[in-house]
Amino acid sequence: MDAVTIHTAKTTLSQLIARVEAGEEIVLARGAKPVAKLVPLKPTVSKRQFGALKGKLSVADSFFDPLPEDELALWGL
Repeated sequence: MDAVTIHTAKTTLSQLIARVEAGEEIVLARGAKPVAKLVPLKPTVSKRQFGALKGKLSVADSFFDPLPEDELALWGL
């Protein structure tokens, strides 16, 4: 984590933002005293929407039919 004075941060803001985008954390200091930190934002995770795949997937009617005896035997059932 690198420390940068506020004056330097004002003159090199674009470069500091590029470093933060690359994953670096930068501390802003007023003189020798740290006062703030620049950190990358975590990407927002979109919420799942109920029914988003409706009409895009299908299950064959035979899916729910009982398995034949030889298939059940392979599963140990």
